Amino acid sequence: MPANKKYLTPSPAQRFAKISAAILGGLIVAVMFHMALASWFDHVTVIITSTFSAFILWAVLMVVAFLGKNGWKIWGIYLLASLVLGAIFYFGNQTNPIV
Repeated sequence: MPANKKYLTPSPAQRFAKISAAILGGLIVAVMFHMALASWFDHVTVIITSTFSAFILWAVLMVVAFLGKNGWKIWGIYLLASLVLGAIFYFGNQTNPIV
């Protein structure tokens, strides 16, 4: 049974934005989240835990990317989230340097 046409994204640019945000953007946010956690908490424990939790977070972010109406807004949200997480990672490394 084919999908209802009114629920499909008509624009190829929007389709590309959603797919790339789901795969690349979700992966970047998931990795940056775990890097930010590792800079503030025990990095060995976070890295071991991230083997499973990063995949689960990535899958959730992939679904969220396809729920949005505009793929470029999803990209913006994911890039903003990764920049915030990158700042948390940076300040975490400045405060708690790994020897």
